[in-house]
Amino acid sequence: MRDLLDRLGFADDDARELIAAGPTDEQRQMIERRRMKLVARMGSSDWFECSPFDPNAPWLNVWTFLAALPDVRAYHCVRCVPDDVSWATLVDLGRHTAIDRVLHGSAGLRNAAWLSLHFRGGIYELGRLQFRAGEELDVHIPASGPLSPEACDASFAQAAAFFDARAAVCTSWLLDPALADYLPPGSNTVRFQRRFELRVAGRVADADVLRFVFQRFEADLDELPQRTTLERAVVAHLRAGRHWRSPTGRLRLR
Repeated sequence: MRDLLDRLGFADDDARELIAAGPTDEQRQMIERRRMKLVARMGSSDWFECSPFDPNAPWLNVWTFLAALPDVRAYHCVRCVPDDVSWATLVDLGRHTAIDRVLHGSAGLRNAAWLSLHFRGGIYELGRLQFRAGEELDVHIPASGPLSPEACDASFAQAAAFFDARAAVCTSWLLDPALADYLPPGSNTVRFQRRFELRVAGRVADADVLRFVFQRFEADLDELPQRTTLERAVVAHLRAGRHWRSPTGRLRLR
């Protein structure tokens, strides 16, 4: 189990607590019911409402996904998904479990609806970026490192071939044109957003920015770190009474 959790990207503290907790017999029955409900939608990329998070059983969602692991691996195999793509996609489970601990200050996985996409073959991590199947590919940006142009070029090229797709859309605060007011023109973020033709201005996304940049739900601006250009940009924008937005942009893949 520890080797498997390492492969799925779990941090040491999460792996230790998960193994030590172990589901009860009653929880095993609940896990199996949830697994069957999840697997019944294998191959679907629509939004799936999972059961509410139970603070008394914080690992229940993780155990459910682990129970469904053989099912999604078999689905990937039938679809001829390369093994490295399969595991890279499923690593998001450990990544989000670690993020949850930082955000909430306690163990468990609350964002189960998002991870349900990974464990029913609805999304794939292809290099630096993730892509959700649909009429046009939906681009998502995991918190896994710099958005270098070379890495993004490779991801988009891989996605075009993997899905046989011609276009992709992305909805993210990283596409807010206001970022270009603060960041240098050659920054990875500005170069990434300029790939897209903006279609929708989007909703106010201040909470998203705080969560992804600082891993906080709310904060006193004076207490936020100012280590990077992006951190300083976020705080300066909010301090000026302005809001960050989450626009939708479209990109031609071919």
